[in-house]
Amino acid sequence: MTEFGFINSIKTLCADLHKNGFEGIGDDCAVFEFSERESLLFTTDLLCEGVHFLRHATSARELGGKALAVNLSDIAAMGARPVATLLSLSLPAEATEEWAAEFMEGYHALSKRYGVALIGGDTTRSQRDIVISVTAIGRAANDHIKRRSEAETRDVIFTTAPLGGSDAGLHDILDGHIDTPLADLHRNPCPEIEKGQWLGARHEVHAMMDISDGIASDLRHIMTASHKGAVIDLDRVPVAEGATLKQALCGGEEYRLLFTASFEAAEQLARDFERRFRTPLYPIGRITEGAQLKWREHGTEVELDWTGFTHY
Repeated sequence: MTEFGFINSIKTLCADLHKNGFEGIGDDCAVFEFSERESLLFTTDLLCEGVHFLRHATSARELGGKALAVNLSDIAAMGARPVATLLSLSLPAEATEEWAAEFMEGYHALSKRYGVALIGGDTTRSQRDIVISVTAIGRAANDHIKRRSEAETRDVIFTTAPLGGSDAGLHDILDGHIDTPLADLHRNPCPEIEKGQWLGARHEVHAMMDISDGIASDLRHIMTASHKGAVIDLDRVPVAEGATLKQALCGGEEYRLLFTASFEAAEQLARDFERRFRTPLYPIGRITEGAQLKWREHGTEVELDWTGFTHY
């Protein structure tokens, strides 16, 4: 069973449980509406040594920042402001002193940068590997929250940055080149908090999420939730310097924003965004009727050989 198949089986199994005011599984965060105007948002992520990071290739301080950043990215992806986190650590004996102190320095620095309180958590001993679990809490006006289910036909699909750099950096690390600029990018993701909040406040922005598994995979979540199709223009996909188109489409751990916006307002939105953030938006395709994800190159529909586009 795939990861997403397992998630769907959990969703089905637990469908009969009372929601107690929460919006359940299906978005980057769970949403709890606590007033007519505002909601709290909750997300959690797990990092396991040997799966999500290599201790010899990542400093403890970097890992502290990354563990927090990947959770704050989920908050940003729904147009919310992060307000608090809970942190749980399972550490082997050799990582309980100096390593743990450096990890917390990285975690504290990013928390302070975004004004996020650490309000609790748990620690336990591990026999061998480091395991990190972070729960992040955000807050947003109800009419600013962006969900995956709100894409509309003819919406323009945007991303906020060139893609593929993180995956290229991972390959550098696996090849033993741990000091390259792309390896540094992979180890130090920057959650797009300000951009997420700004886009959340724009009524012409419809569906939004962050890119953690690659746009070829993540866009399908928007399509499924919105009951729509999509077409992507391969020649418009922004590829980071040093990366390939394959990595831009399928590489994970980007933590950039992927969203759809009204066709009529898309050009003005892009102009306003560039004035605000001094960086462009990248229109890469369009939302369509149906349920298929199609690819175009120079205006012509093409088939991709997915044996050469493997998810990492």
